[in-house]
Parts: sequence; structure tokens; C-alpha cells
Amino acid sequence: MSGKLTTHVLDTSIGRPASGILVELWRYEPKAGEFQKICEGRVKENGRFDKPLLEGTEMRTGRYEMLFHVYDYFQSQEVYQTEPPFYNVIPVSFGIADAAEHYHVPLLIAPGGYSTYRGS
Repeated sequence: MSGKLTTHVLDTSIGRPASGILVELWRYEPKAGEFQKICEGRVKENGRFDKPLLEGTEMRTGRYEMLFHVYDYFQSQEVYQTEPPFYNVIPVSFGIADAAEHYHVPLLIAPGGYSTYRGS
């Protein structure tokens, strides 16, 4: 079985998917001693990508970080934000221990907070 990495973003303040949020995926490269960007894209109207962020041979064990750029999303929703904004980019740091498993990293957002968990 080949593993995959997926995500989705929900705006809990309005009870709907948060469309258009830019998401970056980074992987820690021990030899370089730093995180390197693997991919980026914007979630669709359903708060998801059309395909997994990683799958097949792209799945590797290691440390990862997703950066969710929420400032522009809240601006598009006409949500009042301070300058500088309280939340601009939300980082979610996680590890992949078994590249054959499905890892789902959802993000629940609201103007004043967020939460994440390992989904199924």
C-alpha cells in the first residue's frame, strides 16, 4: 500500500470550507540541515486540493511543516484584522513515521484561533 498526505481547511466561524488559502509544504533535509519547500498551492472551494500533497515515491519518513497563509483569506472574507495581523501564517509541524500510511492534516480556523489534529 502506498501512503499519501492530504489536508483540508475549514472556517469554523462560518461553518464552511476555507477556499483559496495558500498552503506550502516543507520537508526537513538532514544533510542540508534545513527545511526545503516541496510544493505549494491553493485549496479549492471544498477546502482541499485535487490530489494528495505527497503520494507514492514522494512519501518519505521525516519531519514536515505546512504553512497556511490565512491573512489573505480573512481579508477576502472582510474580517477585521489588526495591523500587523494576529495570524498571518499558521505553521503546522508534524512527522511522518511510516511512508505507507495515509496522513491527513486538517486545519480548523477562525479569526481568533485555530486547531489541527491527525485526521483519517
